[in-house]
Amino acid sequence: MRSSELEKHIELAREGDRKSLERVVRHVQDDVYHLSLRMLVDPDDAREAAQEILIRLVTKLSTFEGRSSFKTWTYRVAVNYLINAKKVRDKHSGLNFEAFRDDLHAGLIADPGPSPEDQVALSELRISCTMAMLLCLDVKHRMAYVIGEVLEFDQGEAVEILCISKENYRQRLARARSKVEAFTSQYCGISNAAAKCFCPRRLLAAQKSGRISRDSPNFGHLSQLGFDDFVRKARSVEASLRTITLQQAMPEFHSPEDFGSEILSIITEREVLEP
Repeated sequence: MRSSELEKHIELAREGDRKSLERVVRHVQDDVYHLSLRMLVDPDDAREAAQEILIRLVTKLSTFEGRSSFKTWTYRVAVNYLINAKKVRDKHSGLNFEAFRDDLHAGLIADPGPSPEDQVALSELRISCTMAMLLCLDVKHRMAYVIGEVLEFDQGEAVEILCISKENYRQRLARARSKVEAFTSQYCGISNAAAKCFCPRRLLAAQKSGRISRDSPNFGHLSQLGFDDFVRKARSVEASLRTITLQQAMPEFHSPEDFGSEILSIITEREVLEP
C-alpha cells in the first residue's frame, strides 16, 4: 500500500471506518507476526502475541500523531508488548547458552550420509535451532539483537522503536551480538565444520524429542535453499559473517491468518462483555 493511501486509511480508521481499520491491520500484520515469531520461536505463541499486539494497535490508533512513520509506531507498540507482557517475559526465563549447548550435544549420532528426503527436515532443524538460540538472551537484549541485527533497522529508528538512548542501545546490541557470535562460532556445525553439533547428526534426536516434525514442518518447507545448498553458501562467507548469515537467512514469515476482521470482532466482543 502506498504511503498516501495508508495515511488516508489511518485517518478514516481513526474516524471509525471499519473497512479502513481492517486495511490498516492487514498492512502491518506480517511485520507484527514476524517480530513475534523471532522473539518467541513457537508459531502458536507468536500468533497469540501478534493478535494481542494488533488489538493494542487498534485501540491505541487514536494516539498516533504522525511524528514518526506508522511502521516505526507499529513496531514500538509491538516491542512494548513483547518486552513487558509477563507471559512473554517469563516464557523462556530459565534458558541459557550452557543449557542450550548441553541439549544440542545430547543424542548426536555419526553422520548418516546424504538423504535427499531429509532436506526439508534438516532445513526445519536449522531454522528452528537458529531462532531458538536467541531465547538464551534475556528479552531486552534479544529484542535489541532482533531489531538491529536481524531486521536491520538503523540506529536512529531502532532507538525510537525501543525507546532507549543510543548508548543503551549500542551496549545491548554489542553484548547480544558478542554472545550469539561466540556460541555460533564454537558450537554450530554450519558455521564451524569442527563443531560437534551439525544438523544431520542432530536430526534423529530432534525428531524423537518432538522438537521438529517431519510430517508437519513449521519452517523447513518455506526455505528457498535446500539444507546442503545453504551450508555451502554459509561456509563460503567469512567466518565473522556466518552468524548473521544464519540469523538473517530465514523465510518470509507471513501472518498465518487474516487478522483484519478477526481483530475487530474480538474488540467488539470485549467491549460488550465489559461491565
